[in-house]
Amino acid sequence: MAPQHHKVVIIGSGPAGHTAAIYLARANLNPFMFEGMMANGFAPGGQLTTTTDVENFPGFPEGVMGGELMEKMREQSVRFGTEIETETITKLDTSARPFKLWREGSESEKEPTDTADAVIIATGASAKRMNLPGEDIYWQNGISACAVCDGAVPIFRNKPLVVIGGGDSAAEEAIYLTKYASHVHVLVRRDKLRASKVMASRLLKHPKVTVHFNTVPTETLGDGKLLGSVATKDTVTGATGSIPANGLFYAIGHVPATELVKGQVNLDNDGYISTIPGTAETNIVGLFAAGDVQDKRYRQAVTSAGSGCMAALDAERYLSELEAEE
Repeated sequence: MAPQHHKVVIIGSGPAGHTAAIYLARANLNPFMFEGMMANGFAPGGQLTTTTDVENFPGFPEGVMGGELMEKMREQSVRFGTEIETETITKLDTSARPFKLWREGSESEKEPTDTADAVIIATGASAKRMNLPGEDIYWQNGISACAVCDGAVPIFRNKPLVVIGGGDSAAEEAIYLTKYASHVHVLVRRDKLRASKVMASRLLKHPKVTVHFNTVPTETLGDGKLLGSVATKDTVTGATGSIPANGLFYAIGHVPATELVKGQVNLDNDGYISTIPGTAETNIVGLFAAGDVQDKRYRQAVTSAGSGCMAALDAERYLSELEAEE
């Protein structure tokens, strides 16, 4: 059976993927999206489907549930003509054009299931978690991996919070949370911070922050509905303890979903796809990247959407040039 050919394929269905789809569909380029089924551990729609209230996405003054926001984006993509398959692409060959794609279950086949003149990678990233006892119960009910996304929600206001991590991200998130918390406790596995001197100094001097060195969390505790405390252990003495906390924020890094393109596309030292500054272009002509898979700094729904727009416009320009050549 001959592979199905598309002008442009979008892999991923978060804000970046759907924004790209909306722009491409309105340009009459008939985008084809593989939204994935539990790809990278998420349902179609990506990380936002695991969040509750989203209060910082423009256009929703009363806030919106993460899943609802992604459903609205999906409806908008479909309205303008995007074709969406709830399947996962597990193999991509960019060595020649058109690019070759294999759907899940067909990886061993010699012939691809699909081909495309252009591909936008919008597969996102997932926050590293510790899988502590109780974490599944209190995830998004006190446990989060994004202070900027969730720090201002009512359950955290004027309450003690815990941040796990010792790098710049942890320091930045802890300081950000002091705007809302009664106090912020930072748990650092080692005897010193990995953060830059400036950030470390700012963190240690902050009156609403206590840094607990040589300390790791061992369990998350609560009433079964909301987090109430974090059990801890001293890595040197073995002593155990507990910190009252209505919120626990992971700041131990993210893992970009780049398995599809490893060995084909340039990645940075942290494994994110490298794009040409100011564009969504990768080192492979016709392959574009958008959203958290190429953004390790901001990681917000609105910045992902913006980069999806960039990817669509770059892809549209590329396809126009390709058509002119032919």
